[in-house]
Amino acid sequence: MTTEHRGERVATPDIWQCCRAATTAITGAVLPRRTDRRFLSTLRDNGLPRGSITVELVALAQNARSVPTAAVVEGVFTPRRIESAMTAFVVRHPRATFLVDPGICVDVRRRAIAELPRVLRVAVNPPSDVLDIRESLQRSGIDADDIAFALPTHLHWDHVAGLLDLPDLPLRLHRPEHRWAMTGPGAPVGGVRQAVRDRPLDCYELDGPPVLTFAASHDVFGDGAVVLVDLAGHTPGSIGILLRTARGPVLLAGDAVWHNLQTTELRQKSGYPGALADDDRTGAWRTIHRLHAVRDAVRIVPSHDHQAACAWTEDSATGLPTQDSPVAAEPLHDREQQRRDRETHH
Repeated sequence: MTTEHRGERVATPDIWQCCRAATTAITGAVLPRRTDRRFLSTLRDNGLPRGSITVELVALAQNARSVPTAAVVEGVFTPRRIESAMTAFVVRHPRATFLVDPGICVDVRRRAIAELPRVLRVAVNPPSDVLDIRESLQRSGIDADDIAFALPTHLHWDHVAGLLDLPDLPLRLHRPEHRWAMTGPGAPVGGVRQAVRDRPLDCYELDGPPVLTFAASHDVFGDGAVVLVDLAGHTPGSIGILLRTARGPVLLAGDAVWHNLQTTELRQKSGYPGALADDDRTGAWRTIHRLHAVRDAVRIVPSHDHQAACAWTEDSATGLPTQDSPVAAEPLHDREQQRRDRETHH
């Protein structure tokens, strides 16, 4: 089912999809999806990329809104509320400075959110004091002219709408994601195509070996400092950005999870709006398993987890390490069993 907005045909959930999302939101709150222990036991940690070059990561300034935890993380009610934001990031590599997930433009409700189905607008509407990408950069002390290119984790409006205010900025996209969002008579999601069109574009493939628990990768600079990994499910070409920083490895996870409670508790997104936002609900669930399995080996920062972004900024100011040294490659089910044994003894 599609609707038309400003001459652009955009996919809209039908009544069955909306009813299913509402139903799963209720049932999932009581009976959250069960962990796939069999799949988890097959995952193997292939280790981190080797190298010595490091990058600097900056979580850009952004205002958050308080939302019920259960509306984000299926079946989790404690804490009662969490902070959600539309955070963009800047990564400084010795060869280039680039922008990750520039989601907010000036007048974003008219220019991007208006293309969304009505059933989604209520759930995703940003706070009234949300910062557009240029203001976020300015408040973070970064000159927009220093940005060499944008690298979105996926093509949803809240990860690319800021490009509308950066019209000449080159864009790097995972080829399957570009194909999904930009081809065909109707856009699969609203608020995206205008931001992507008419700018320098470089499409890449995940042409590298497995990294950690992720099946494929792409080394952006060839030195292991910025490696893109497969986080498909939320969208067909969703990627994570694995960074080697001076304080340890960090994974920018985009919307593979909306909050790190999903990673630690192994929970999928709440049925509403998660069932409408995830393109492949089962694929997204498996990706969460992959993240859960390496949560002790790498610091995971989802784009909407305001607490995770603030913690990174605060730790950067104090110079605190991200976590203990990464765990060597070994069957992950051994680590899972050890964790369950510890929990049983406690």
